[in-house]
Amino acid sequence: MRALYSAASGMNAQQLNVDTIANNLANANTTGYKMRRTQFQDLMYESMIQPGSAAGTQTLYPTGLQVGLGVRPASNEIVFTQGNAVETDNPLDVSIQGKGFFQVRQPDGTIAYTRDGSFHLDASGNIVSSVGDLIQPQITIPPQGQSITIAADGTVSYTLPNQVAAQSAGQIQLANFQNPAGLNSLGGNLYVPTDASGQPNLGNPDGPEGMGSLIQGYQEQSNVNVVQEFINLIQSQRAYEADSKVVKAADEMYQQINNVKQ
Repeated sequence: MRALYSAASGMNAQQLNVDTIANNLANANTTGYKMRRTQFQDLMYESMIQPGSAAGTQTLYPTGLQVGLGVRPASNEIVFTQGNAVETDNPLDVSIQGKGFFQVRQPDGTIAYTRDGSFHLDASGNIVSSVGDLIQPQITIPPQGQSITIAADGTVSYTLPNQVAAQSAGQIQLANFQNPAGLNSLGGNLYVPTDASGQPNLGNPDGPEGMGSLIQGYQEQSNVNVVQEFINLIQSQRAYEADSKVVKAADEMYQQINNVKQ
């Protein structure tokens, strides 16, 4: 009975959908987090009568007779809509207003990309991420540096004691991808490129490349819409419940068949 397998595939698909929704809600307050959205595909069809096949010598079946065999999750793509910017008053917190990504160098030397602009200074005065990864290009503030300023175009400057003129420490560079939904999530708010995302295009903030501009003293919040996620959860629960009722109905039909001889 096909209904059992079709309903089971629907229950498995909705379980993955609930898992995705749970992860979105768990990261509703994660800085720079981008929500995921599950997409589904129907499975192959069993054709008893092929649409357009011959019904007679001069007639064709206009619709045919096909039975679907269920559903499967096709993807849970990352949705890179802009999150709200929240003021923190921390001069090293930076929010991107646009589609760019910060670049950080991981301990193994590889470059990862993030929307999380919660930066700090390490013991050597380097600007690093919240887990200590160096921002790229590397920017260092000397021990005497104070009043750090990050401009919209990424220029980082500071002042020295008893001096008015600002000193430049470097410029933050952003990256962008042709297909950011194809990035591979590493956790820790980090992404790495894949063949699907394409290689990074580099540029300066607030420039002609369209990377976006920077806002100092702000953090980009998660783009998860909690109300919408709860609506999605209810819909997924109801779909799961409906599939379970199909399994029960199919089981009762089997039971009737088994009782025919009695």
